Amino acid sequence: MLKKTCLILCLAVLACAAGPALAKQKLPLVVVVATGGTIAEKTGGSGGAQPALTGDSLVAAVPGLGKIARVKVVNLVNIDSSQMTPAIWTKLSRAVDAELAKPEVAGAVVTHGTDTMAEGAWFLDLTLTSPKTVVFTGAMRDASDLSPDGPVNIRDAVTLAVSPQAKGWGVVVCLNYYVNAARWAIKTQTTNVQTFTSGQKGYLGYVLGKVVEHWHPRPPKLALPLPAKLPKVTFVADYSGSDGSLIRCAVDQGAKGLVVEGVGSGNVNAEVFGAIKYALKKGVEVVITTRPIYGGAWPIYGDQGGGLTLKKAGCILSRDLNSFKSRLLLMLALANGADRQRLVEYFK
Repeated sequence: MLKKTCLILCLAVLACAAGPALAKQKLPLVVVVATGGTIAEKTGGSGGAQPALTGDSLVAAVPGLGKIARVKVVNLVNIDSSQMTPAIWTKLSRAVDAELAKPEVAGAVVTHGTDTMAEGAWFLDLTLTSPKTVVFTGAMRDASDLSPDGPVNIRDAVTLAVSPQAKGWGVVVCLNYYVNAARWAIKTQTTNVQTFTSGQKGYLGYVLGKVVEHWHPRPPKLALPLPAKLPKVTFVADYSGSDGSLIRCAVDQGAKGLVVEGVGSGNVNAEVFGAIKYALKKGVEVVITTRPIYGGAWPIYGDQGGGLTLKKAGCILSRDLNSFKSRLLLMLALANGADRQRLVEYFK
């Protein structure tokens, strides 16, 4: 009887010890891909925030993260996002897709600088093949700040990555509790933690603790295969007195595509219009965007350089996709051999 009792007690102790480990194994697995940014920076003795922390350090600084999901860290690069390039985003897209292809991975989080986060998220939204949720997050305050916002943003991003409510949202940007679709996300403030918004399109949702609220539907999915090489696509902004020389220079230096940011509803002056016609004659595809945040480029005006005139000349109007995201879309589309008709479809 005593032996039996001892055996039961031993089994009970072993069960108690194994309980937390078994429970942890049942948690979903999220891959955190670290690329640097303010979230991984500290202000040192030389002054100014600089890259300092790995993804492992960022994850370790989030209390209770292990109760939400199991986390695997991939350290891709550690740079300020002002140094990001399409080539790095290509590498990032391949790395994230490879992780998401594993059945045990529920979703992914990308820690990224906020300067170009909206562009990076859009690039991955266009090129990833996996339907699993990918959350871009970062921070507006560096890790040495009195009140860094990085840890809470990582917690919310991981929560979102495993949430059933976020299934089918694709690639999103989540900071300060708000969730933005990659297509609509824009950075609106240089220093405040409430910087990302989706403008008139509205937030996809909101994260509060363990609760994920769904507010608006995501935009239609646009998918483009990730090419081996990206063509040169140049961005030029119109301004009062612009003579179009930068456009001619870009064409002469081998640009395969141009994004020209106009004014109003997508208009340029006569000199710039002349340069655009020069580009079109050389076989360069030209997408017209606009300076205002809201409204988009539309074929309304019919004078020299008006939106309607530009469209008739062979330009593609971006509608409400901003200049920087239009450049990435044009770059990927050209790399995949898109003709004029297909480009028009992409920019609808």
